[in-house]
Amino acid sequence: MAAARELRYNSRSAVYGDLAYDLDREVRERALRHAGEAPRHQTAVEAVPKAKPRVRSLSKAQVRQRQKVSVLSVLGVGAAIGLAVMVLMGYIQLTIISDEVVSLQNHLEELQTENVTLTAQHEQMFDLATVKEVAEAAGMSKPSSSQIYYIDLSEGDSAVVYQQEESNLLSRLLTSLNHGIYAVVEYFE
Repeated sequence: MAAARELRYNSRSAVYGDLAYDLDREVRERALRHAGEAPRHQTAVEAVPKAKPRVRSLSKAQVRQRQKVSVLSVLGVGAAIGLAVMVLMGYIQLTIISDEVVSLQNHLEELQTENVTLTAQHEQMFDLATVKEVAEAAGMSKPSSSQIYYIDLSEGDSAVVYQQEESNLLSRLLTSLNHGIYAVVEYFE
């Protein structure tokens, strides 16, 4: 089982938490393989000391510390943006309502003009001179004294009520039964 674990973790496809290419892996593995052995003779290439690389120093650039943003300032900016949007929406609604008011005022002026015209026509229809002219054109004339009748209403009013004779019990019973049967037939139709 240990061999299986070694194979699994020592394979090249294993990821050790980082996908960056490990340049020193081969050197470490060789050092681990030869850990208990005596050191070998150095080759000619390794015997030559390496020259120290030249390092050019640059002046350090000054970097400002990262500033923290206050929660209150973020809320303040958000509130200001929200208020600006609300003001713009208010102006949009005001413009729409103003347009509707102008449209309704134009419609009101048209209706008032039409009202004046119709009122004039109505008054002209009930003008007595106009009614007289229309009546005479239709062939009507004032009634003569022979066509006038007067009714005398100085006497009191009177009315005569005729009552039926009371029917006997059998006739009332038959009438009730007839009405009941008629109501049932009418209900089911």
